Amino acid sequence: MKKITTIISLVLATTLMLTGCAGSSKSGTSESSKGASAKDYNLKNVSFPLKDKVSLNLITHSPSFAPQDPNDKTLAKKLEEKTNVHINWTNYTDEQFPDKKNLALSTSDLPDGIFDAGMTTNDLLRFAKQGVIIPVEDLINNDMPNLKKILDKKPDYRKMITAPDGHIYSFPWIEELGTGKEAIQSLPDIPYINKKWLDELGIAMPTTTDELEAALVAFKEKTPEGRTDIIPMSFIPITTPTYPGGNEDPGVLLGAFGLGDNSDHYLVTNDKKVVYSATQDGYKKGIQWLHKLQGEGLIDPEAFTQDWSKFSSKGQAGRYGLFFTWDKSNVSGPSDDYVPLPPLKGPDGKVNVPRSNGLGVDVGKMVVTSSNKNLELTAKWADEMYAPLQSIQNNWGTYGDEGNNIFELTSDNTLKHLPLGDVSPWELRVKQNLSGPLAILDEYYGTYTTTPDDAAERLDTLKKVYVPAMTAEYNYPLVFMDSDSSEQTIQLEAAIKPYIERKKAEWILNGGIENEWNSYLQEVDKLGLSKLMELKQTAFDKYYSKN
Repeated sequence: MKKITTIISLVLATTLMLTGCAGSSKSGTSESSKGASAKDYNLKNVSFPLKDKVSLNLITHSPSFAPQDPNDKTLAKKLEEKTNVHINWTNYTDEQFPDKKNLALSTSDLPDGIFDAGMTTNDLLRFAKQGVIIPVEDLINNDMPNLKKILDKKPDYRKMITAPDGHIYSFPWIEELGTGKEAIQSLPDIPYINKKWLDELGIAMPTTTDELEAALVAFKEKTPEGRTDIIPMSFIPITTPTYPGGNEDPGVLLGAFGLGDNSDHYLVTNDKKVVYSATQDGYKKGIQWLHKLQGEGLIDPEAFTQDWSKFSSKGQAGRYGLFFTWDKSNVSGPSDDYVPLPPLKGPDGKVNVPRSNGLGVDVGKMVVTSSNKNLELTAKWADEMYAPLQSIQNNWGTYGDEGNNIFELTSDNTLKHLPLGDVSPWELRVKQNLSGPLAILDEYYGTYTTTPDDAAERLDTLKKVYVPAMTAEYNYPLVFMDSDSSEQTIQLEAAIKPYIERKKAEWILNGGIENEWNSYLQEVDKLGLSKLMELKQTAFDKYYSKN
C-alpha cells in the first residue's frame, strides 16, 4: 500500500526533529543520536565475523507493540554475534515512519541507510536525483554474492529493480509462495463467514448475493448463541485514515456484479486492456448493494472509522457473522467457527473473483545513502539478509527466543514452523522478525524451511475455492516508470483516489450513487483519469513487450 507523503515545511521539520524519535538505539553514541552516518573504518575485503566490533547507523520502523529497539530482538542479537556489526537503530512506529524518514533524508546528517525503507520506485528516482541515495548495482555484483546469485538465477527480479536509467537504487524484498493466480497474494481480502451460526440457524452456505444478504439478516434477527452483540458484517475500507490497509476491504464481493475491485483499482481484461474498477458499471451495482446492506443494519457502524485493534478485538470476541482479512486467525483467533465464503453469483448469475495486483516483491526495501563511508561493509552486512536461513527468519521470526518461537531448528539445519496455538501469527512475527531486505524462493520450502501452516491453508483455500472463479488472466505487473511518467502518475492518483474512496464511503453509508454516477464520472475525468490510464496502459504494454 503505497502512500503519498506530504511536503513538510522547514519550521515543522525543525520542530519534529527537536521532538526526537521513538525507540531510538540504546547505544548512546553521538552518531546514533544525531542520526548521522558512521565514521570510516577503512575496512577492505570484509569477512564475518569482524575481528573488532563496528557500528552502522540505520533508520527503520515497527508496530508500536513490537520492541522499540530492534536490538532487543533475539534475531538481531544472533546477527550481531555472527557479524560483529552493531546496528545503531533509529526506530519509529509505523505511523510516524513516512514523515520521519523524509525528514531524516532532508538533512545533511544522513544515516548510513534506511532499513525496511518502504520506498516506491518514484521515491527511489527522486532521492537518487537529489543525491541522497546511491546506485548499488556495483555493490551487488562485487560484494553481495547471496543477492547476486538470486538475481542471476531469476533475471526477472533484476529487471524489476532496475530503473529506466539502468541503475539499481535499492535492495529488494522477495517472497515466493505459489505462482500466477495461485500465488498467495492473488486475493488478500478473503471473506470468512460464521459457519457455526449458519449451522445453528439451519442456513445453507450462501452461493448468491441474495442468499448472503438473507444469512446476514438472520444473524441479526435470530441472535444465534443467544448473543445480543452480533455484527452481521464488518470490514476496514482500503483508505481508512486510522488503518490504511487493503486486506480487510469488501471489494472481493463486487466481483459478483462485474469485474470487481481491488486495493489500487487497476484491473486488466483478458485482451490486456487496463481499466479502472471504480468507474465500471458493475462497481456501481455493487456499491448499491452494499448500501442496501447498510440500510438494513447489516454493516458494522464502525466499519469506516475503526482501526486494526478495534476490528480484531471484536473478531476475537466472536461477534462477526462475516469479515474480511488475509488470515482469519489474526481476527478470530484459533476458532474453527469461520470458513471461507465461496465466490457468489450476482444478479446476472455470473461468478467472478477479482485478482489483486499484489506481488511478492518490494523493490525499495533498503537503500544506502550518499553519506555512507563504509559501502563494502554495509553491502556485505546487507547480503547476510539474503542467506536462506537468515531470510526466512527475517521474514517470519526465529527460534531460541524466551517467549513463543516461530521455528524449531531441526538436526538437519531446517527451520520447522511451530504451531502457534492461539497466538496471532502476525503479531508474533513482527515482535521477532527484522523484515527489511530478504529473499525466499519457492525452492526453499522443503529444503531450508517448512511451509507455515497458515500459509499452506491459505494456498489451499485459494486453489480450491477462489482461483477457479478468477476470470482475469492478467493482473497489473510491477513496472518501473521513468521519472516524468512516475511523477505524473503519483500526482494524478493523489487527486483521484481520495475522491474515489470518499464517494465510495458516502454511497455505502448514505446512498445516492444512482443520481450522482454521471457527475462522478465527469469529475474523475476532470481530475485526469484518462491521462492516468494512458500512462498505466503505456507502462503495461512496454512491460509485456520486454517480457
